[in-house]
Amino acid sequence: MSSTAPSADAVAFCADLVRSHDFPRYVATLFVPAAERRALLALYAFNVEIVRVRDQVSQPLPGEIRLQWWTDMLAGHAHGSAEGNPVAAELLRAIREFDLPVEPLSLLVDEHQFDLYNDPMPTMSALEGYLDATSSALLALAARIVAPPWAAMEHLARHAGLAQGMVQVVANLPRDAARRQLFLPQQILESHGCRMEDVFAGQQTPALRAVLDQLFNEARQHLATAASLLAEVPASARSAFLPLSQARADLRRLSRADRNPFTPAPSSRLRTLWTLWRASRSREFTK
Repeated sequence: MSSTAPSADAVAFCADLVRSHDFPRYVATLFVPAAERRALLALYAFNVEIVRVRDQVSQPLPGEIRLQWWTDMLAGHAHGSAEGNPVAAELLRAIREFDLPVEPLSLLVDEHQFDLYNDPMPTMSALEGYLDATSSALLALAARIVAPPWAAMEHLARHAGLAQGMVQVVANLPRDAARRQLFLPQQILESHGCRMEDVFAGQQTPALRAVLDQLFNEARQHLATAASLLAEVPASARSAFLPLSQARADLRRLSRADRNPFTPAPSSRLRTLWTLWRASRSREFTK
């Protein structure tokens, strides 16, 4: 798309990108006013672009170059016109319109460099750091778009993002194992006697089940904390956390004892629509 393309085209581009690659967050934007929705779509489209880098390259170096372009763009000195990229143009507009801090956006890009390599996630603390800089940061930025900052915003975003991210780690296990990538903390695998090679081979073992159960329990605790904090959030801010309802539903589905963790089982779009619509009308998100 050229830099002279109408802004409406850039908005549509971002919406299509998020709808295609991050449907739960796309649905969540349907419940906010138009101006905020445009900014959220820009933010989520940016996240899609960063997350997809690993899938678009066969070697780490080209991925590093793509991520560096985004880092340079956020620093104000991208190679080539940032306005020529519809996602970058919309993101820059959202930053200006809603006074979004650039640092967490840059840190999000930096953290996703981990995705380019097949180094195992070493510890639970490392996983929490990764999710804090990615999932939690995204929620905090979304909250800034829909409402003025409040005292417990970062605290709520952290727990909500950790819960959401841990659920996503399990959901992505079939894909990650197939390409010998491990987001399950190596420390937890070792504590339960689970071998990485068994995970990469797609073998269901009692040890792996114990690892997943521990991660599920961690996610439940973060969800519970987020829910308690959400009760004190201004009503105008709660729409930013609507994706939590999908994370809660995914957690119930993924933690079923009879489920094969290596069989992809994404939620249908119809079910996702229903989950978020129902949540949008609940006291949790409208009180």
